[in-house]
Amino acid sequence: MLKDADGALRDEVHLPAEDTNPAAQDFIAPASNPYINVKFANAAAGVLVFTVVVILWGAFVRASLSGDGCGNSWPLCGGSNSIIPDLSQQKTVVEFSHRISGALLFLPIIGLYVASLLAFPKGSPVRRATAWSVGLTIFEGLIGAVLVKFGWVTVDKSMARAVTMPFHLMSTYALTGSLTLAWHYARGGERLRWRGQGGVGTALKAMVAGLAVLGMTGAISALGKTAFALELASAKSVAERWAQHLGENAPAILRGGVLHPLVATSVGVVVLWLSGYVTDRRPVPGVQKWSKWTVGLYIGQFVFGIVNLIVSAPVWMQLVHLALAVASWVALVLLCANALGVSWSAADETQEAKTEPKTFAETVKAYVALTKPRVISLLLFTTYAAMIIAKGGWPDWRLALAVMVGGYMSAGAANTFNMVIERDLDVAMERTSHRPTVTKTVSKSEALWFAYAMAAGSFALLSWSANVLAATMALCGLLTYVFVYTLWLKRRTWQNIVIGGAAGAFPPLVGYAAQAGHLNAFAWFLFAIIFAWTPVHFWALAILIKDDYAKAGVPMLPVVKGDKVTVTQIVLYAVITALVCAMPLFEKSVGMVYFLGSGLLNIALVSHSLRLFRTPDKIHARRLFKFSMAYLALIFIVIAVDRAVMA
Repeated sequence: MLKDADGALRDEVHLPAEDTNPAAQDFIAPASNPYINVKFANAAAGVLVFTVVVILWGAFVRASLSGDGCGNSWPLCGGSNSIIPDLSQQKTVVEFSHRISGALLFLPIIGLYVASLLAFPKGSPVRRATAWSVGLTIFEGLIGAVLVKFGWVTVDKSMARAVTMPFHLMSTYALTGSLTLAWHYARGGERLRWRGQGGVGTALKAMVAGLAVLGMTGAISALGKTAFALELASAKSVAERWAQHLGENAPAILRGGVLHPLVATSVGVVVLWLSGYVTDRRPVPGVQKWSKWTVGLYIGQFVFGIVNLIVSAPVWMQLVHLALAVASWVALVLLCANALGVSWSAADETQEAKTEPKTFAETVKAYVALTKPRVISLLLFTTYAAMIIAKGGWPDWRLALAVMVGGYMSAGAANTFNMVIERDLDVAMERTSHRPTVTKTVSKSEALWFAYAMAAGSFALLSWSANVLAATMALCGLLTYVFVYTLWLKRRTWQNIVIGGAAGAFPPLVGYAAQAGHLNAFAWFLFAIIFAWTPVHFWALAILIKDDYAKAGVPMLPVVKGDKVTVTQIVLYAVITALVCAMPLFEKSVGMVYFLGSGLLNIALVSHSLRLFRTPDKIHARRLFKFSMAYLALIFIVIAVDRAVMA
């Protein structure tokens, strides 16, 4: 397996083929840091463990609703001039003990920094890591002071608290990370360097970003369980609990918490795949060890999170879940430290060729091309139509504009990620050989930063202008396209578009949620139409460009099964689409406009599919492909008109 690690890995993770690492193939381990101090390393490990205990106790303060145990006074407790407050109430004991433990933590942190100055030379990464630890410990204390002074504790439901808590978690991650690096460096580990690490650096950046986003959404989810503890406890069924989180009147904090399990699933895919990539590219014991720990702890954290959802997250389970999250973060930091040493950077992948100087207009054109605007246009149409359907008339133009922009940014980010991941395929296919990532008009790193920015901007814009539910649906579409379709299915099975095509069915959910504030059965009916229609549309295109797919080695249905099987499947899914469209008729949730319009359109869709079945050539495939685009636009127009008439 090791002999063919690079080739096997590219098949698994699909990173660009030019990311070749001679050092990894020859199994050259990084050089060791000559400054080793085992006693200091043991001390750093002890301080790290104590830090985690303080962090978990702080989480207990929040979860047990003891954050106001000292009132709004800080640093003294309860406004008393005495150092020791009245400890007759349990919450005061809990809060005061947390403050004492935090103050005690500062002493070994300072001691560790002073010891690093004495034990290690100037410029040592150990000194830098311990200095960061001191600064972050102070920052943690200040965040705690802000929470107390402004009363953002116990059942406070303010958005200011919801914004502060994720930053609190990030500072916690940074503190534990700096202490972990201090331990690593003191044991002879190389200085961590991100630059010049090629595909491994990109993979680990994605993992770090993923765990950071997961931690922030987890902080919001935990806050929701605390701030709305009384309301959540009143739920008597799963349906009531669901309505509390995603119903029309669900608070923004609880809506935001729903994002956490979705992000956890997506990040889990990233961790599983990319940890394998890093291990194969850096085949040394340290990388292999911490890759296994990262994956194992993440799986444990994920499973515990699912159990938390099922049993409504008792306090002790929240603490265990957080402990596993911190442990998986520490393991990832050590994976990065072992995989990104300076010597790896010196002998790493060949850097991308420099692009030729380009004008501003050419640059803008290249970045627009990354988003695939022609593909997005139909998605935006279904988004806007869904807003009309949800309202039964024209939506407010300002909301519609914001949703269109946010939807474009999310879809554009997904398409950009797709171009980065599939660069090796795009090189081989004539249809895609002009893309900016192939011509290197935009470098891989530039495209990735652009995609990250677009994804974050989309979520922020949709959350602000519409609601978190709409933003979450857009993010789900992005994640489904990138991870389920592009990374998981596309190169593995001809069923890729059947399952992965669900990504294109999310835009109506975005529009409906943005307008209505919730998702009902009719919204999911709009999702189902596109889900069933996608194979008909895409396989017609696949017949036209099957030679390109065959050249690139992509197992699309016409390539692996032939045209006859493909057209049979097209007819099957055309019939399924027609049956899906008939569902509202039985529910009597649509009127005569829909009955007539939908009937005619589905008869035409099945008819075009049958013509292709009888004559499976490119002429009929092209006709079906073009009609399928018109079909989707028209069916949504028919539904919108019908709903407006019935309103």
